[in-house]
Amino acid sequence: MSNLGGYQKITSLAKKVGGPMNLILIVASGGYAIIRGAEVSIKKIVKTVREKNSKNNILSKNEDIIFEVYADGEDGSGLKFYVGDKYKILESDGDAILIEKLGDNDNPYFVSGNFLKTISGYKFM
Repeated sequence: MSNLGGYQKITSLAKKVGGPMNLILIVASGGYAIIRGAEVSIKKIVKTVREKNSKNNILSKNEDIIFEVYADGEDGSGLKFYVGDKYKILESDGDAILIEKLGDNDNPYFVSGNFLKTISGYKFM
């Protein structure tokens, strides 16, 4: 029994396509086409996921909106809001919201989105 089975298949395939250089070019260009196709698909998936995440991001929904406080309140860390105070959202991650309290020198503050809902018109998504 011969152990040249794979070699024989490659040489006969090379003969069918016109020689070993043609076989190498066909394999290389086929691999390139497959990789490029996968790259395009992956980039499209990543773009779709990023767009979906940016649409769900609270910051993008409340960007550049200044919220006015309509009820006095104090969060667990001692931050106090009074009626008429104003703040804007700088960043958000889930329920943790980074805000800038306008007119306050100790900015920024991390507060809960649920807390902001109780004192202002903020809508936590």
